[in-house]
This record gives sequence, C-alpha cells and structure tokens, in this order.
Amino acid sequence: MHEKIVTVAGYAYRIFHQINDEGPTKWVLLHGFMGTHHDFDTIVNQLPGEVLTFDLLGFGLQASFVSDPTRFEMAAQISDIKVILQTYQWTHINLLGYSMGGRLALGFAISYNELVDRLFLESSSAGLQLALEREKRRVADDKKVTQILTNFNEFVLDWEKLPLFATQKVLTATQRQAIRAQRLAQQPQNVANALKYMGTGVQTNFWPHLTHLKMSTVLLVGELDQKFNRIADDMITLLPDGQKHVIKNAGHNTHVEQPHQVIEVLKNVPY
Repeated sequence: MHEKIVTVAGYAYRIFHQINDEGPTKWVLLHGFMGTHHDFDTIVNQLPGEVLTFDLLGFGLQASFVSDPTRFEMAAQISDIKVILQTYQWTHINLLGYSMGGRLALGFAISYNELVDRLFLESSSAGLQLALEREKRRVADDKKVTQILTNFNEFVLDWEKLPLFATQKVLTATQRQAIRAQRLAQQPQNVANALKYMGTGVQTNFWPHLTHLKMSTVLLVGELDQKFNRIADDMITLLPDGQKHVIKNAGHNTHVEQPHQVIEVLKNVPY
C-alpha cells in the first residue's frame, strides 16, 4: 500500500493506494462516522484491481484541526473527492460508502454520475424526506454536539451502546477495543462539526434523485439491522438499476461483522 498526501483546499488528505491485481477495476472506499481508512482493513486486500482508501475530512489519527467548519458540508466534501480522483486520473470507479460514507458516496454519484460505474451503499440512506424529520434530527444532533465538546469520552461510550451497534457484541474483545480506541483518538471539535454540518438532519433530501441514477447500485444491509433493511427496501423501489443484498448474521457494520459475505457480494456483482 502506497501512502500519498493530497492537499485539497488547504486540507491534507492521507490517501492510501494499493494494487491487488492487474485487473481494470478501480475501487474508492468511504468510511463511516468516527471511522478511518482502517475500517476497511477486513476487505481491502481481497478486492479485485486497484483500491483507494482515505480518512475523510477531519477524521483519522493524524487529522488536522479543520478551522472552517463549513468545510464539513457535503457539497464541499464531494468536491474534495473529485479533486482526489483527478489527482489519480481515475474515472469509471466502483464507489463504496458505509453509513455516513454511504450518504457521501450517494451525493457524489448524484453530482458526478459520469465518474461512477457502480455504486455500493452499505447500511446507508438517502437522507430524511420530511422537513419536520430533518428538524427533529438537527435538534437531537445538536445535543450530541454539546456532549462531544463537553465530554467526548462519555459520548463515545454512549455511541457504542446505540441499538444500531448491538450486534457488535459478537466481535472479539480485541476488535471492540480497537473500534473504541479509534473513536476516542478522533479530534472532538472535528467530530462535532462533522455531525453538525454533514449529519442526516442537514443533508439534502436525496430521495427524488434516486430515480435518475444511471449506474448499477448495490445496497448492502445486515440481516439484523431492521431500520436499514426498511430503508433499503424503500430505496430499491426507486433505483432504475438497483439490487439489495442481505448479509446474514450481521447488523449495521456488515464489512466488519461478516467480511467474507461482503467480499463475495462485491466480487460477484456482474461487470
């Protein structure tokens, strides 16, 4: 794996590029909230072709403090990804996003559909459809932002107790400790601004755009993640070229809980 610093609008992204085989497929992987490129360590070596992973804006163990919080807005991060792809002269990519990274991946695919051949959304949504839902979510997220800035350790412990992550209790103690350590190592101000400026409550409603997506879109969801199963069912009815894959015995984070199943789906989608 080769590491390279790509500076976009004053921010230094750590980009990791590796070639797994001589095939033409190019993968770009976007991690979730409080994650890093290491989130995909369970699958990155098994993907065909070439792979780019990187720490999203403000995240990662060596992340710089982002002084302008509006840099976290989705439109800005979408533009950053385009610059990163231009740096590598990549087009016709397979774009995979997990959770928050899935929302970002969907936004990128909507904005630059000509650059994405296949879109893989893992435990992701198209945002909230109703203005009232978005307002309620913003209020809830603002409370989380306050907790992040006043007691980050408490926030991280509360976050891992969310019902969304209940199935991760089956992971080994070493895995759970590594996930917690990664979260605790983040910069609280960056985490707070990511939630405030790119959370679901402030995200544009992408649902009306789903019918216009031209690329093949694969929705991956854990069998035990009831909420995102329902969301995926609703999304699949609108996607012109969509398919849903349920990962057995998995919750929200399918690529960590059941990496072998996820790899089988990613490798066997028709090309």
